[in-house]
Amino acid sequence: MESMFRGTTICAVKRDGKIAIAGDGQVTMQNSIIFKNNARKVRRIYNNQVVIGFAGSVADAFSLSEKFEGMLNKFAGNLMRSAVELAQLWRNDKVMRQLDALMIVADKNQILILDGTGNVIEPQDDICAIGSGGNFALSAGKALMQNTDLAAKDIAYKALKIASEICVFTNENIIVEELN
Repeated sequence: MESMFRGTTICAVKRDGKIAIAGDGQVTMQNSIIFKNNARKVRRIYNNQVVIGFAGSVADAFSLSEKFEGMLNKFAGNLMRSAVELAQLWRNDKVMRQLDALMIVADKNQILILDGTGNVIEPQDDICAIGSGGNFALSAGKALMQNTDLAAKDIAYKALKIASEICVFTNENIIVEELN
């Protein structure tokens, strides 16, 4: 069964020792109705030391973020170990395998993308994006990284802004969280 609620764009950027994750606020119902325009899909967890952004089914994403924070607690904040453990659980657990979401997670040192097939991916070129407008945000972000001296938070924000002008499932209600 396809999720009723979906649609978002998340973009993460690492530059000059800072990591920023930006996300829009749109939740779309049945691919045709803007159900909510100010959802918060980027948040700080683990004593504000980790930022996560999620795309896909809202309920599934919340479930995954709670499980990920549990892994961070279990492994003393080790981002990679927590990500790998969550990915293994996600892939191997019969119920969790049905969860329909993607996550970008970051601490002050690295960015990772997690998906339900067990992938834990460290992005190339210190930038990544997920969600309905992810390819638009990624393209815009790469261009900004290569052609400007903008800070990580500015690139993440502008990449989302550009995606919101192209993707009908992405809006301009953008939240950016930055880690130093």
